[in-house]
Amino acid sequence: MPAKTPSTTSPARTPASATPSTGGRIAALDVLRGLAIIGTLASNIWIFTTPGGPGEWISDGFDIADPAQRVLQALANGKFLGLLTLLFGVGLELQYRSMVRRGMPWPGRYVLRAGILFVEGLVHYVLVFEFDVLMGYAIASLLAAYLIGRSDRVVRAWGGALAGLFVAGIAGATALMVATGGSEATSAGAGGAQTADAAALSTASWFDQVLLRLEYIAVFRIELILIVPSATVLFLVGSRLVRAGLFTTTEDGARLRRRLAWVGLGVGIPLNALTAWAGPDWFLVDRYLVPPLVAVGILALGTTLVARSKSRPGLLRRGVEGIGRTALSCYVLQNVFASVLCYDWGFGLAGGGPWQAVAVWAGISLALMVLAPLWLRRWPRGPIELLMHRVYDARRR
Repeated sequence: MPAKTPSTTSPARTPASATPSTGGRIAALDVLRGLAIIGTLASNIWIFTTPGGPGEWISDGFDIADPAQRVLQALANGKFLGLLTLLFGVGLELQYRSMVRRGMPWPGRYVLRAGILFVEGLVHYVLVFEFDVLMGYAIASLLAAYLIGRSDRVVRAWGGALAGLFVAGIAGATALMVATGGSEATSAGAGGAQTADAAALSTASWFDQVLLRLEYIAVFRIELILIVPSATVLFLVGSRLVRAGLFTTTEDGARLRRRLAWVGLGVGIPLNALTAWAGPDWFLVDRYLVPPLVAVGILALGTTLVARSKSRPGLLRRGVEGIGRTALSCYVLQNVFASVLCYDWGFGLAGGGPWQAVAVWAGISLALMVLAPLWLRRWPRGPIELLMHRVYDARRR
């Protein structure tokens, strides 16, 4: 599919920001992005705090015996990752508009940006975390980039087809697991049994973890099969929400936010409660199908609350907004912090129970809310964002 030029496609009229912050940024996006980063850690913290690390977490079949952990894990599972994915789609639309306004072809240079993101994700996977999402985002963003400037009819056709296939695949796999009671078998088939023995030693040495990730890359990266199609659809949804006026100050924008909040939260939360307590056989539905609906509701409600806020932002909001402005760096840094605190080669805090996991999450989140605003006092971007920007500019020149 050839790159688009301003003469062949043009975005819908750029809406006025619902809550512009300094530098022309939309404050609601920064706040929500920060919330999504912290929420993603809330979902991943259970992986870090499992004794034996991610390999052991896979091998347990996703079956959670502790009622408190089930509740706490269900509160974050998939929802904030879905929110982060939607916001990535919003950012993709804004990048598209910026390039078109400057008379540049699309996707054009964005292909380079996606390539840099993929390399960052690969490094993050090898050195830090088995369940990195950046690689999947990079691949999905390329697919979405070639669609985002097309007509609504084309986007609906491709997005609908991709979503339909994804939903059918998840539904079919879930039906098979429910019929056969195959959640544990599926986990073992995905490599859980193979990694179980290695998992016992995997957190004793950082270097051993790196070797394990390289040896079992097909096991740990199999989630890309699910991340890429779902992220592509959510990127397109985020793009179209911008065009629909979700972030405008108009009455139409407010009405759209109200409707999405009611549907996303009013329908999504009860469905999510059902799938969360249906058992491990419903894991795929509980993580990949229902949470994006809740994420749309959070996006709409969060934008409304930020738009209505007239007072000066307090310390909490400034901290969350700072994380949002340095989202990529904070995403990587929080996984580094969790590794150091939980793994045996660090402080070895894994296995202390659900409330210790919550305490670790809260401590890391608080640290990020302090560090991010301090960093932004001197630099306009996070450290990884600065590196990405410099590499991107150097390659462009």
